[in-house]
Amino acid sequence: MPKMKSKRGAMKRFKVTGSGKIKRHKAYKSHILTKKTRKRKRDLRTATTVHPTDKKRVKKMILA
Repeated sequence: MPKMKSKRGAMKRFKVTGSGKIKRHKAYKSHILTKKTRKRKRDLRTATTVHPTDKKRVKKMILA
C-alpha cells in the first residue's frame, strides 16, 4: 500500500509547535478592514492554537 498523503492546504495553514500544539492564524483579516476597529485588527494579527475539539481532525490532515 502506498504512503498516505497529507492535505497540502492544511500543511500551509497549520504548524505544530514543539510541545505538540497546533498553531493557526485568525480569519477576517484580508479585506473590508475600514469598518473594523484598530484593536480588532491588531488582535487578528496574532496567531493562536487550534481548539481541542478540532485538534484530532487537524492532526490527521497534516500528519497523514
